[in-house]
Amino acid sequence: MKITLNPKTTPFNLDYTLRCGQVFRWKKLGNWWYGVVNDKAIKIKQSNNVLEFEGADTKFVENYFRLDDFLPSILSKISKDEHTKNAIQSFYGLRLIQQDPWECLVSYICATNKNIPAIKEMINNLAKQFGEKITLDDYFFYTFPKPNSITRTNNKMLRCCKLGFRAKNVLKTARQVNNGKVRFAELEKMDYETAKNELLQLPGVGNKVADCVLLFALNKLEAFPVDVWMKKTIVKHYSTHFDKAFIRKALKKKSPTPAEYLMISSFARKYFGEYAGYAQQYLFHLERLTCKTV
Repeated sequence: MKITLNPKTTPFNLDYTLRCGQVFRWKKLGNWWYGVVNDKAIKIKQSNNVLEFEGADTKFVENYFRLDDFLPSILSKISKDEHTKNAIQSFYGLRLIQQDPWECLVSYICATNKNIPAIKEMINNLAKQFGEKITLDDYFFYTFPKPNSITRTNNKMLRCCKLGFRAKNVLKTARQVNNGKVRFAELEKMDYETAKNELLQLPGVGNKVADCVLLFALNKLEAFPVDVWMKKTIVKHYSTHFDKAFIRKALKKKSPTPAEYLMISSFARKYFGEYAGYAQQYLFHLERLTCKTV
C-alpha cells in the first residue's frame, strides 16, 4: 500500500522519526524499516513524498506516525529561538509517534540508566522470551508480551532478559495493569498533571518515565522529558532563563536531580507551550547527534 504526502501540509521524514530515540523496535534492512507494532510485523519505506508499506492499513500508518498533526503550525509555534530553529531545520519532518501505552511504559521503565542499544536489547529479550513469534519476508519477529504474560513469570526470569533491578518494577507494574488498577484510556482523558501523578504511583516510574509515556503514548504533547541530553541542552542554550546559582549547581552533575528535573521541565512547558514535547524531540535528537560528531 502507498500514501502520497503533500510536503507543504504534511512534511514527514521517516528516517528522522525512527532514529530519534523515541521507539526501540524498528530496524532498517536495505531500504525498508521493519518493526513490530500492536502484534503486527510491519515494513515501511519512504521515497520522496511517497510512503510504501506492508502489514498495516493506511489508517494505522496515519495514526501511528501522527500524520494528522499539522506539523508546519506546530513547528512555527515552538520556533522560539535560533537553537530550536536550527534543530527544526536540521530534522524537518521528524514526528512524534503514537505508541502503545503498555509497551511504552515498560520500555521506559527499562530505559532507566541505560543507553539506547541496551534498551533495545532488553525489550527484544522480553519479546523473544514472552511474546509470540511472527514472520515477514522470511524475517522472524516477536510481539511485545501482554501484561498477563509478564505476571505469569518472576524476577529471576525477567533478569535473564538483562533487566537487572528493573525486573521487579516491570513485574509489579504488569500486575497493576493486568488487574485493572491502571487504565490507559482513562489516563489519556485526564489533564497532564493529574495523569502524571497517577503514573508516578507505579513502581519504577519517576518523572522522566511518566513524561515519556504521557508524550509518546497518551497524547500529552506538552510533556517535556528531561534526561542527561536535555539537561545539557537547556544549560548550554537557555541558561539566561535560570538563576545563576541553579546553573552552577546543574553543571556539577550529569543526570538531573529531581529538583532540576522539575525546574527544567516546567520552564520548557511554559516556554514552548502546548507542543513542548515536539520541541523536546527535535532538541534531543540534535544534542545527541552533535555530541557524537564532536
